[in-house]
Amino acid sequence: MTEACIVGWAHTQFGKSEDADIEALFGRVARAAIEDAGVAPAEIDGVFVGVFNNGFSKQDFPSSLVMQSVPELRYKPATRYENACATGTAAIHGARDWIAAGRGRIALVVGAEKMTSQPTPVVGDILLNASYRAEEGDIPAGFAGVFGKIAETYFQKYGDQSDALAAIAAKNHANGVDNPYAQMRRDFGYDFCRTASEKNPYVAGPLKRTDCSLVSDGAAALVLADEETARALGKAIRFRAAVQVNDYLPISKRDITAFEGAGLAWKKALAASDLALEDLSFVETHDCFTIAELMEYEAMGLTAPGEGRRAILEGWTRKDGKLPINRSGGLKSKGHPIGATGVSMHVMAAMQLSGLAGDLQLGRADIGGVFNMGGAAVANYVSVLERLA
Repeated sequence: MTEACIVGWAHTQFGKSEDADIEALFGRVARAAIEDAGVAPAEIDGVFVGVFNNGFSKQDFPSSLVMQSVPELRYKPATRYENACATGTAAIHGARDWIAAGRGRIALVVGAEKMTSQPTPVVGDILLNASYRAEEGDIPAGFAGVFGKIAETYFQKYGDQSDALAAIAAKNHANGVDNPYAQMRRDFGYDFCRTASEKNPYVAGPLKRTDCSLVSDGAAALVLADEETARALGKAIRFRAAVQVNDYLPISKRDITAFEGAGLAWKKALAASDLALEDLSFVETHDCFTIAELMEYEAMGLTAPGEGRRAILEGWTRKDGKLPINRSGGLKSKGHPIGATGVSMHVMAAMQLSGLAGDLQLGRADIGGVFNMGGAAVANYVSVLERLA
C-alpha cells in the first residue's frame, strides 16, 4: 500500500473571524497550504473538504468552493466529508485512503467552520444534531448538557472529579498562551477554573464555563502526498496508523462512563503502528469538554478506568510530563470550529514532529498521536504520525 504523508499546511487564528463565510475561510488557507508544501496548484489531484455546517450557513454544498480562491483546481475531483466534530479528520483519512488506493499522488484537505454568525442558542441547537435527537434532543444547555450528563454519571461512579477538571482546563489554557492560532491566549490558573463565579458560572451539571470549548470560526488545511513524492519535498510526516471506530449514537445504548469506541480505536491504532502508548512523544486529544479529556486518558490506556484524574493531578500530561497532552491548548483554548478541528489537530502534530512548532515545541517530538471524535465518542479517529526518515 502506498502510504500518505503530510507535506504542507496552513492555519488561521481561531475565534470570531471577520471572514464572511466558509468560502472566505477556505481562501485564507487553501493556496497557503499548497505553497507551504512546495507544489504547484495544478499538481493537486484531489480536494477533500471538511465542513459540518448543518445550519451554520445556508451554503451546504461546499466541496467546490475551494476553487474560488484556487482556480487551478477547476475540474479536479472535490468531495465534502462530514462526521460531526470529527469532520476534519474524516476528510484527512479520506484523502489518505485515496492516495493509498493509487487514485492520485497529491491531495489538498481543507476544514472550516463559521459558527459565530449564529446566536449562541442557535449554535447549541445545531450542535445537538451530533447527538441522538430522539432521546437527547431536549437536554438543556445543548451539547454542554450532554457532556454535563456524562460528567454527572462519571462523578456518581468514581467520585467528584472537579479538581481534575479544573486542572485540565488550567493546563490547556496555559498551553494556549504559546499558540499564535489560539482563540483564547490567557492563563486563567487553577483557582479560577476550580471556583464557580460570575465570570465562571456552571453551564451544565458540574461543568463550568472553563470546562467547555469555545464557539469559533476558523480554517486549517493540509497537503498530503504519496511517500515517493513526499521524499522529494521539504518536509514529510508519515501516517504510521489511521483508524476509525464508530459506536452507537444513543448514549442509552452504551456505558457512557467509558469511551469504549475511543478505547478500541486507540488499541487498533497502536497495534497497527506496532507501538505502545509510552512510545508516543505527545498526544493532541479532543477536549471539547474537560470531562472528555479526562475520560480519554482512560480510553487511550494512560490510566485504569476511573483513575484518569491521576494523569493530570500527578502532572503526567503537562508539557513537561511523561506524555504531554494538548500542548496546543486543545479545543479548550485553541477553539473548536467544527469542520476545522481535526485538520487543526493534525497541523499541530505535524508542526511538532517537523520541529516547526515555535514556542509550542516540545523537547521530544518523534511520534505523535491525534484523537478526534464526533459526538459523545461516537465517531472515533486515531492517527499515529511520525517524521519520515
